[in-house]
Amino acid sequence: MTQPKRRKVRRRFSLRKTLRLFLPVCLFIVLCVMMCVPSGRDKATQQGQENPVLQLASNATVLDLEIDTVSRFLYRLDSMPEPTKRIKVNYFGNLKPFFNDSNYVHWAEAEAYGLEPLSDTRSHWNLRRPIVKVTTCKDYFLDTLIFSRPYLVPEAAATLREIGRRFRDTLETRGGGDYRIKVTSVLRTPQTVKRLRRRNRNAIDSSVHQLGTTFDISYSSFIANSDANPRSVDDLKGILAEVLKAMREEEKIWVKYEVKQPCFHITARKPKE
Repeated sequence: MTQPKRRKVRRRFSLRKTLRLFLPVCLFIVLCVMMCVPSGRDKATQQGQENPVLQLASNATVLDLEIDTVSRFLYRLDSMPEPTKRIKVNYFGNLKPFFNDSNYVHWAEAEAYGLEPLSDTRSHWNLRRPIVKVTTCKDYFLDTLIFSRPYLVPEAAATLREIGRRFRDTLETRGGGDYRIKVTSVLRTPQTVKRLRRRNRNAIDSSVHQLGTTFDISYSSFIANSDANPRSVDDLKGILAEVLKAMREEEKIWVKYEVKQPCFHITARKPKE
């Protein structure tokens, strides 16, 4: 016997099911359109009520923009202004025999309150003493560091700020000149000391820079912030030497006058209780 053929049943159109299917898609499209269409406040902004825009001079550089947005202390003149004017300096002779504290003296002082030399990655996280980051400020300018890192123990960082502040105060007292000292070296690791020795024979394995208490200040280069009251490098060096002499006599620092690398090698002494 042959089986009867099944009739194909046509499904009836259901508006309810159709709405359930397409309603989420329609709502999503409407929401996207509403987000893209500008509101009344946005239209007012487009018509002229715009946010103020920073106006730069025609001869402005990237550094000028950086001053306004990042740090105004990064600004400096490209070179020392000329012609220079003399300023009172209390010279006290050859600086080399006067600032001649040996590396043993520096090391003994730094070892009393400084860090243990950073040997590996783990030692960076297990410091005996806290350290603070040293950054360019109104009292000094941090040079581009290649063989050191911008960190010191808090006492040394405070001493560095005091040197820069007293240097600027002395300039202002004697007739002006907008200059800052330049810091050329800070915290070193055994790896950076090894790299430095390949280029500078003046560097030694037992560098006190590894203890976070020591920094170098250039005496052959200073940072000029303004061309008003231009001063010579020799006079600025003499004033810096005066400040270091006074602080050494106050038992705040040890100083070594470096010749091959023109700088004052300074270790901050531990503050007395």
